[in-house]
Amino acid sequence: MSDRRAFATIFDFNGVLVDDEELHREGFNHALKPHEIEIDREAYEAKYLGFDDRGAFDAMLSDFGQPRTRAIVDGLIAVKARFYEARARSGALKIFDKARDALALAASMGPVAIVSGALRAEITLALELMASTDEVGFICAAEDVAKCKPDPEGYFSAIDWLFNVHPTVALADAVVIEDSLAGIESAKAASLPVWAVAHSYERAVLERSRTDRTFETLADVLDALRARG
Repeated sequence: MSDRRAFATIFDFNGVLVDDEELHREGFNHALKPHEIEIDREAYEAKYLGFDDRGAFDAMLSDFGQPRTRAIVDGLIAVKARFYEARARSGALKIFDKARDALALAASMGPVAIVSGALRAEITLALELMASTDEVGFICAAEDVAKCKPDPEGYFSAIDWLFNVHPTVALADAVVIEDSLAGIESAKAASLPVWAVAHSYERAVLERSRTDRTFETLADVLDALRARG
């Protein structure tokens, strides 16, 4: 790889590599059941998709007029994390077709990072189940930032990693792969090129959000990654 141009690929996680938004919604509802709160799919997609767990629980509790101290939210996050792991290990975690191939191809072309509002344990578990742990050199998870997407903090962390660990890779040769409006806004605020995949939003909606390229599926993204080389 030292004799040819290297490309950096920064993946979002939920909605790009794994199809787990419904699993997350189930986890939120499981944790919130003692509070008599239930989030239906329409409300989840309209109001809470793109938040990390802390931001989502804080917004949900606020919307239902319930207290949202740090201790309460921390407890809810812990309950949801246990639920998510148990369900994922039981086979409920859906991995998008071509996710493994996309990670492997990207890693063969240069450094690979994941910037996500998911918990680190969720990301590492999925990579383990995908047999893709060695493909990813850097993870910025929910615990690693003070502000979730659409704030660009996570992507600035990935840029710092590239500068420090892979200084020969130009940012012009990096691309972010996102599926959510909040994620696209976050990456664009960090001045990174963004490819969007229409797993969570209609393609037309994504195209209005200043993406550099927009694709229907991860298989289409895989073809575009191949074309970079």
